[in-house]
Amino acid sequence: MGAIVGYARVSSTGQDYQTQVDRLNAAGATKIFSEKQSGLDDDRPELGKCLDYVREGDTLIVTKLDRLARSASHLHQIVDKLNGEGVGFKVLDDASLDTTTRTGKLVFGILASIAQFETELRKERQMEGIAKAKAKAEKAGEKWITGRPVSLNHDEIRKLRADGMSVRQIAAEVGCSSSAVQKVLKAGA
Repeated sequence: MGAIVGYARVSSTGQDYQTQVDRLNAAGATKIFSEKQSGLDDDRPELGKCLDYVREGDTLIVTKLDRLARSASHLHQIVDKLNGEGVGFKVLDDASLDTTTRTGKLVFGILASIAQFETELRKERQMEGIAKAKAKAEKAGEKWITGRPVSLNHDEIRKLRADGMSVRQIAAEVGCSSSAVQKVLKAGA
């Protein structure tokens, strides 16, 4: 039997994770990593240290699922890493989320399927949005440009601006974004 390792997190500096730490200690955690960091941050140093610390036979515990992962796919990545290292995972507020049991492994399998489904839906919506934008641009008689232009003719952009064209008009004329035109104009100022 390995160690029980806890991870506690609160989102803002005004919050306190001591309640989580107390619960993790009561659940038998012998080592606890804690931090004040948004769950949306990719860089959570203490979570990284925690995941590096756990060893085969250990169990990582958290009080609530949202303390650990920022999305279903992120949770799946973490649990896959833990499983690959022979580390169990438990959520104190949800006994069904326990990879040390067959039922818990089933629940995580379902969550992984949901995460994959969410990813595919997001990609599908993104592709639909691109198709709509392209159709709208073509209907308006505008060019649809994919990707970044190879290079911008800075002299042409400055000349068009000197001739009184707006940033939007220049962007449409040279086939780039308004922000790209503004960068060229600021660089030349």
